[in-house]
Amino acid sequence: MEEKVRVATGKKRLGVGRRDRYIKERKVGEGTYAVVYLGRQLSTSRVVAIKKIKVGQFKDGLDMSAIREIKFLGELRHENVIELIDVFISSGTSRSLNLVLEYLSADLEMIIKDRSVVFTAADIKSWMRMTFAGLYHCHRHNVFHRDLKPNNLLLSPSGHLKLADFGLARKQPGPYDVMTPTVVTRWYRAPELLLGSKIYTRKVDVWAVGTIFAELMLRTPYLPGQTDLDQLDLTFRALGTPTEQTWPGVSLLPDFFYDTAKTSTADTGKKSGIYPAPSRDEMRMRFSAASENALDLLCKMTTLDPAKRIDTRDALGSAYFRELPRPTQPDLLPKLSKKDDIANDVKVGSNNTGFSGALKRREKDDVSSEAEKERERRLAGVAKKLF
Repeated sequence: MEEKVRVATGKKRLGVGRRDRYIKERKVGEGTYAVVYLGRQLSTSRVVAIKKIKVGQFKDGLDMSAIREIKFLGELRHENVIELIDVFISSGTSRSLNLVLEYLSADLEMIIKDRSVVFTAADIKSWMRMTFAGLYHCHRHNVFHRDLKPNNLLLSPSGHLKLADFGLARKQPGPYDVMTPTVVTRWYRAPELLLGSKIYTRKVDVWAVGTIFAELMLRTPYLPGQTDLDQLDLTFRALGTPTEQTWPGVSLLPDFFYDTAKTSTADTGKKSGIYPAPSRDEMRMRFSAASENALDLLCKMTTLDPAKRIDTRDALGSAYFRELPRPTQPDLLPKLSKKDDIANDVKVGSNNTGFSGALKRREKDDVSSEAEKERERRLAGVAKKLF
């Protein structure tokens, strides 16, 4: 028996999903909570990715990250955000929710790691501009992404970059609502999160994009910490340990344990955890190929104090995007070889991709306001009604 699903997504409704509109051609990956298939839309022959989310393993019938992904992708229609095409329910003894997404077989991490791919300053600028365009659209609609990293920035065959994996996304909270700090993959996690802050802003996304910018210029992760404590140490070693003078209120954060009253040099900092901020010359040496405007933007994106960190609107209007060279047109950007692109089919369904990256990282937000708790209960109710 064919079933239909109507998914409410804010001001819009995301279509009526019909299983017979699509054909699953082959499985390309599987995680704990989802299987991803390469499929085709029968009416248009369009290649799609069908993410089949297994139901029945969760207390409320469906993982909250899946509900969030449906909700936010239904709302955030933009050329630099992955498109959710449809949603349908598989009938039979083992029911499952199927998300039909545009198929994107490559991501920015693959480009960075593939040393046979040569890219220029203009290419980096193009990827950064598209990332900020998509993120500005999210922030303008009061949505935090909270898991930006190179392999959640997917690339279309036409070269367009798309933000993906909204399983950890959430709406802008109220001023006194608390959220979990254990979001964003460690290497791209902002210092306020590493210091345990449960009240934070969309600037955590800007920090993540800043570390991605640095990674594009270096072609290696900028701050690859092994543990949360090591991540803090690497961050402060690179950018200086914050003080009340440079970051008012930092000493009040739950996991701030540094005695910044002690003076330290780079040599003695390793023992005390107190490091001096790098000079401009040091930053120039670290990013020798960066223009002054590129370095300015990077520094503003990775400012430790989130109140002083640049926002997406100002970043898009920065001098970096206006200076020469102009950003490369998307269709002229470097691409993986066909062989690499085919090999990446398997990666689409892994737990490190935009299609299923959040499914193993189910989050339990510590929410203080009753209004926010009620919102989460309503979302869970929506999932139950789907079945």
